[in-house]
Amino acid sequence: MKQYFLTDQDLTAFVEGLMSKYPVLAPVAKRSRFVFERLESVDELRLDYDTTILPPKKAFFPAKQDLIHFDQDGFNACIDPKEQVLLGVHPHDIKGIAMSDIFYSDRKVDNNYMANRNATIIIGSSVQNHYKHAFFGSINAERAMTGHDMFMTKIDGGYTVETVSEKGESLIALGSFADATDEQVAQAAAVNKAAMDNCPEKLNGTADEIREKVRSNFDSAVWEECAKDCFSCGSCNIVCCTCYCFDVQDEWNLDGASGKRFRLWDACLTSEFSEVTGPVGAENFREERAERYRHRFMRKAAYLNEQLGGPACTGCGRCSGACTANIANPATVINKIMEL
Repeated sequence: MKQYFLTDQDLTAFVEGLMSKYPVLAPVAKRSRFVFERLESVDELRLDYDTTILPPKKAFFPAKQDLIHFDQDGFNACIDPKEQVLLGVHPHDIKGIAMSDIFYSDRKVDNNYMANRNATIIIGSSVQNHYKHAFFGSINAERAMTGHDMFMTKIDGGYTVETVSEKGESLIALGSFADATDEQVAQAAAVNKAAMDNCPEKLNGTADEIREKVRSNFDSAVWEECAKDCFSCGSCNIVCCTCYCFDVQDEWNLDGASGKRFRLWDACLTSEFSEVTGPVGAENFREERAERYRHRFMRKAAYLNEQLGGPACTGCGRCSGACTANIANPATVINKIMEL
C-alpha cells in the first residue's frame, strides 16, 4: 500500500508500541540458535537471525493443540483465537505460511488453524544473515509473497517499511515513520535481491524440470542409496515450514468420563506414520525407509505442485540442519537426481 522509513533509533519505540497492544512473537536467541517466542523485552529481538529452529507457523498451529474438551455432559471446542503479532518473518517463511493457508483452507477448511491464522498480524523482515543450508534463491524465488501485512527491509540507517494490508497500515500509528524516499525504496529492493542471489546452496533446474526429473526417477536406486543412513526420526518433517500432517489423539482422565482430544505434528518419515489397521494385525504401506524417504521428496518436488502452483518447499534449509544423518538436504538430493 505505502512505503515508509523507520530509523534504527525509532525501532525500539515501534516494537514497544506493538507490545503495548498485542502479544508479539519474534525471533530471539536460544543458545546458539533462534526461536520465535513472545517478546518480554525489546532487547530480546533479533532481526539479524539466520533461521529459527521451528517455523513460524507454530504461532497459530502449535506442535500440540487441544481441539475439544469433553465430559459426560458433552464437549466444548477449544478454538479461542487471540489477536497477536508475528514479527520478523523471513520472505521464504511468509511463502511457507501462504502454502499452509492453502493446505488448511482448500476443499475442507481447518477452522482451528484458520481462526488463529486470521487473528495474527504478520510483519516480515529481510534476511540479514543467511542460514548455511538455505537455498531459497533457487526454489519458489519467483513466487510472490502473500498473506503478510507489513514488511521491513534493513537498509542504511534503518528500515524501509512496506504496508501491504489495512492491518499493516494501522500499525504505522504505533511508531515514528516518515515517507520513504525513492532511494530508500531502491536500496530495499537491492537488499532483498542480494539475499536471494547470495544463498549458500542452489538447486540445478527449474521447478518444472525438477518435477519431471523426480517423477521419472520414481524407481531409481538413488532413494535406497540416500536413505541407507536414515534413522526414520522425522526431524526433517517436524521442522519443515510446509509439512502439514498431524495425528489426532484422545486423552481420558482417571474418572473415565472426561478428557480431551488434541492433535500433534506428524512426520511421514517415521515408520508408524504409514501403518494402518488391517483385517489381521497392522499393515504398513510404506514399510521400507527408502519408500518413506522417496515419498518426502515426491511430495515436496512433484505431488503438490499443481495445488500450490509450484513446489512445496521454500528453501529454508531447516531440514538439512535438523538431520542427524546428514541425508535430508534437498539441494544435495535433487541435484543428484538432476544428474541422472
